[in-house]
Amino acid sequence: MLRLSKLADYAVLTLVELGRHEDVVTSSAIATGTGVPEPTVAKVLKTLAANGLVVSQRGARGGYRLAMPQRDISIARVIAAVDGPIALTACVNGGAGCDNGADCALYGSWEVVNEAIRAALAGISIARMAEMSASARRPCVGPALPDETAVREKKTATETVGALGG
Repeated sequence: MLRLSKLADYAVLTLVELGRHEDVVTSSAIATGTGVPEPTVAKVLKTLAANGLVVSQRGARGGYRLAMPQRDISIARVIAAVDGPIALTACVNGGAGCDNGADCALYGSWEVVNEAIRAALAGISIARMAEMSASARRPCVGPALPDETAVREKKTATETVGALGG
């Protein structure tokens, strides 16, 4: 099963929560808003700040804010910031962790899969995740019209999967 780490999940949740605020937000306020323990939020924020996704502000009115608009932060970038490079297997192109190297029958074959996953994740923004989160919280009163970002992201993901023959 392909699964994100809990920290990557918490990082996405943290970025969605930060985007709901215009001013700086403390880690304890983010913890309250997300339900994630404050020490974990602090760890995630430190990693996100080190990777340029959030900006910290010190002082009595300190806290964190997004370093860029949510639409400019892809899920792929968040995962890479928290977990490192996105790779389905450790042996992509015979790199570190490959026991067989160039002698492997699948040498280099996994790269097309990894690239498709990276492209699909790069096509989904934190803004889109926030939109989906907001719509999941509201009662449905009728069919929602997709916004331009959602249509573009779905098209990108569909094209990526189609290129794999799926």
